[in-house]
Amino acid sequence: MAMQYFEQAIKAELPSMNKPGSNAFLDDIVASKDEEKMIVSGFFRMEKSEIPLEYYYHYHEMKIIVSGELLISDETGKQVHARVGDVFYFEKGSTITFQSPSVGVGFFCGQRVEGDA
Repeated sequence: MAMQYFEQAIKAELPSMNKPGSNAFLDDIVASKDEEKMIVSGFFRMEKSEIPLEYYYHYHEMKIIVSGELLISDETGKQVHARVGDVFYFEKGSTITFQSPSVGVGFFCGQRVEGDA
């Protein structure tokens, strides 16, 4: 199979990441079959929350903001007010904090292994 097509892949409802107090949602769209260097992609949504989402990356990931806005910071204290079109690279071993003053959606692609999320 040379190509897969996912029409209207951005869903109104994404599954919760089940982080108490944090309105974070994530859904994988597709994962490659290569077990050694698996590539996974999908959508992440963060809504205004009591508690920001702190996430430790066990893998490399890139994310582009496709709607809304996110406040993204790393363990060094660097913070970015991310808007549509902004692209991020999160290195394996990074701890990244996500929050939003309203709601933001990002498309991600990473080397996540099955079970990571």
